[in-house]
Amino acid sequence: MTENNASSTVALRYGQGAMQLRVPANTTILQTPEIPACANPTALLDAALAAPIAAPALEQIVRRKKPSRVVITISDITRPVPNEPIVTALLRVLNANGVTDSQVTILVATGMHRPSTPAEKQIMLGQALLRRVRVVDHVADDIAGLVPVSNDPPVSVNALFMKADLRIVTGLIEPHFMAGYSGGRKGICPALVDLHTVQRFHGYRIMADLSSTEGVLTGNPCNEEALRIASLVGMDFLVNVAITHDRRVAGVWAGDMIAAHAAGCEQVGKWTSAVVGEPFDLVVTSAGGFPLDQNFYQSVKGMVAALPALGKRSTLLLLSACHEIGSAEYTRIMLDYRNDWRKFLADIAARSQVTKDQWQLQMQARVLERVGIEKLRLVNAGLSLPQQAQLCVNPVGGTGNETERAQRFIDEYVAAQPTARLAVIPEGPYTMLRRAY
Repeated sequence: MTENNASSTVALRYGQGAMQLRVPANTTILQTPEIPACANPTALLDAALAAPIAAPALEQIVRRKKPSRVVITISDITRPVPNEPIVTALLRVLNANGVTDSQVTILVATGMHRPSTPAEKQIMLGQALLRRVRVVDHVADDIAGLVPVSNDPPVSVNALFMKADLRIVTGLIEPHFMAGYSGGRKGICPALVDLHTVQRFHGYRIMADLSSTEGVLTGNPCNEEALRIASLVGMDFLVNVAITHDRRVAGVWAGDMIAAHAAGCEQVGKWTSAVVGEPFDLVVTSAGGFPLDQNFYQSVKGMVAALPALGKRSTLLLLSACHEIGSAEYTRIMLDYRNDWRKFLADIAARSQVTKDQWQLQMQARVLERVGIEKLRLVNAGLSLPQQAQLCVNPVGGTGNETERAQRFIDEYVAAQPTARLAVIPEGPYTMLRRAY
């Protein structure tokens, strides 16, 4: 955490680039020190596969299993994972030990997100890998593509994954606003399970528990449910990475699902934490930029991540380039309740059935309970102002583009409240705030 000694410009993640905003001299910038990039990601990946955590080397596993069918999972477009170098490193080991590219399937672990477009697959993997291996999307509501693994409660998992002779799960470790951290067990649950399991995983009671929050694993019911299901399903090998602010590889943790993930979370927690001394009057934050801020659903993460910096009198200004609300189900929830989030909470608390994506509004309600709709401000140009006004936010309108409107809002706020305490979170949800009060 640093404080400016002079008027300056701060860059916040926005869409494919950054939004440059002027801030007063006493603005607190909530960010972590620069995360060190790995000088040689290829060598780091190769070393992690050869000397994994609490597991045999990947080469030994391949030689022992002699797999005819290998599945490697990757995250979908909403996660900035460096999939290309990870998958390429895995294929080097597989090929060197008798597994051909034709025996490998890349499974996009979508959870309940929509399938990937051809353009998104190219962004995630690159043209060379798309020519080498088959790429398939998980579809949570495709009964034919699932196999049951438990009856009480019922759990089904992607059939391609379950039928593979060698199952490798990849992913990114970063703070997660529900599950503590992403990566590890989340590469199976919710990433590869059926619709109803995902709905239970995000049920009202799990989401209502304040231990279902970022940076917390022990006692976090969201983490514990994901771990329970992932342990039931099993994987042969985990590869998780962490990235720098500019999306370069910073660390690799491979091997056992629990031990490797725990080691990665410990380091990522140190890299991504910033301490908040007391609430601020105005907090300006980002929704994380591309690919996270493509829709409003994902943009909620930026709001929730700012909670430790917010008090009852705070205003939160969120910058998001989103051009769609989210899934059809999520969009319907938001438009049906038309800002009546208290009625929404009462309704989902009273029923046992979980509607797809209801959990995102439930998480947004944590912010609404703190500051209310009036002080939850949104700067966006991808959605119309009438659309924005139905999303439990107070849109920042007026003339000019997004940068001009955001700058005018800050300038007018400071002019009206010259003694106000301001904070900016340039990385948005990629920075984990920890209270010191």
